[in-house]
Amino acid sequence: MGTPGADDADRNEDMQPDSWPRRSRPATTGPPYEAEITDARQLRTIRSRLRSWLPANAPEADEDLLDGLLLAVDELAANGLRHGGGPVRVHAARTAEGVLIDVSDADPERGPEPAVGRDPALGGMGLHLVAHLTTARGWEVLDGRKHVWACLPAR
Repeated sequence: MGTPGADDADRNEDMQPDSWPRRSRPATTGPPYEAEITDARQLRTIRSRLRSWLPANAPEADEDLLDGLLLAVDELAANGLRHGGGPVRVHAARTAEGVLIDVSDADPERGPEPAVGRDPALGGMGLHLVAHLTTARGWEVLDGRKHVWACLPAR
């Protein structure tokens, strides 16, 4: 997908490159994709279903958007399972400019914390990867659950 362009920078002027600010997710349209998981092995099924959902709901989507969507879901859902507790709920929906991924978990007390000062070889870089794919991102607490979200642009 590459680096966001100048228009993306204008939308993100209040965000640091890898930050996950606490703010509401953008409005969505159309039928969403929704799933609930309790184990990382279930991510395979989610990836398969998202491969079918995306072309039907975002016909302009290309392989870069699909790859970014699948990576974002894998990283955010794995973080939810590892750090937030299950069940983890995965929600995808259209926005005016692309696709929103919203992953919620059972820990509303702690927001996403990108790794700082860690050797990338030790892992923990998922939030950084997702941040670089997105045009907007954040987190909020709704109905006692933490929702970590990211918007990926349709090209």
